[in-house]
Amino acid sequence: MLLIKNAKIITMAGMNYEKGFIACDKGKIIAVGEVQNAPKAQAQDTVIDAEGMVLLPGLVDSHSHVGMMEDAVGFEGDDVNEMTDPVTPHLRAIDGVYHADRSFEEARQYGVTTVVTGPGSANVIGGQFAALKTYGRTVDEMVIKAPCAMKIAFGENPKTVYHEKHQAPSTRMATAAVLREQLFKAKEYLDALNEYENDKEENDKPEFDMKLNALIPVIKGELVVKAHAHRADDILTAIRIAREFNLDITLDHCTEGWMIPDILKDYGHDVILGPMLTDRSKIELRNQSLKAPGILSNAGVSVSIMTDHPCVPNQHLMLCAALAVREGMSEENALKAVTINAARAVRLENRIGSLEAGKDADMVLYTRHPFDYMAKVKMTIINGEIVYQNQEG
Repeated sequence: MLLIKNAKIITMAGMNYEKGFIACDKGKIIAVGEVQNAPKAQAQDTVIDAEGMVLLPGLVDSHSHVGMMEDAVGFEGDDVNEMTDPVTPHLRAIDGVYHADRSFEEARQYGVTTVVTGPGSANVIGGQFAALKTYGRTVDEMVIKAPCAMKIAFGENPKTVYHEKHQAPSTRMATAAVLREQLFKAKEYLDALNEYENDKEENDKPEFDMKLNALIPVIKGELVVKAHAHRADDILTAIRIAREFNLDITLDHCTEGWMIPDILKDYGHDVILGPMLTDRSKIELRNQSLKAPGILSNAGVSVSIMTDHPCVPNQHLMLCAALAVREGMSEENALKAVTINAARAVRLENRIGSLEAGKDADMVLYTRHPFDYMAKVKMTIINGEIVYQNQEG
């Protein structure tokens, strides 16, 4: 058993403890509460006295490209965009992640225990994201869920890539049309499979199509769709198509979402904002604002904050949340944006994002409140194992 006691515990589950304990065993949290109720440790247990420190759930970066665009490598380590076909739903992030990229180590050093990583936004349908722990000997050991989402993209990126190739889509109309066509085809493919399964004597089995097969869980609403959209019109197109096909979507980037908060509140989709610590490197970012998280969360929208690593290095995830507080987001909502809301946005809130019995024992111990600019990560724990310990702070 791992027992941490005397810490201020912020559970992100509605109950906090000024002087609490958390007990973990076999990679799971088994109990959280007031320190006087802590179980008695045995000789073989690891006990950590965290007096004066603050314990939070491990941070969740709900949209990044870590491991797929390797740190300081260039083309050899860039596997994030397959810019040869605008429709690539069959691509899997786990086949492009370099598990030993030092960015995973840096993530652990700053309390990030889960990263959601996957293809970029060159294609209309980019492929399958994976949710990974930031510690493990192989990518297969790091996987929480793969696939955990399907990437689609609107706006400038697919438009620019395929305009240069003199093929569709080179307009926003064509981007939407390409996406609709594939979703219709996937629905027909699923119907044909169902007809075959219902009556194998009367119906022929449809020829296997790897792309359409990858879209089946999307059409069935079983796999969340990460919709890359910066401009307000692209955000609304994503919502329009989601309603047409009854898709489960999140609105990723959502740069101009702060300009239409009432509409986003009405539709109720999770918003994953970011990157925010960047220059306005393209036209779609001209209305980028650090006030966006506060505006949207104050309007009642569920907001997560992402790094889009390497656009913002993933070790700066908590810094992004702190800046959102400075610009109008409540401290509680900012912490939710990098923990439980981020977990919920990738439909993994049953395992990560809060400190509750039964969930994965992923947590980060800070020397003081993480929004204090002098705070340091003292310890990062993944699956109940200490994977980083700051010997200095």
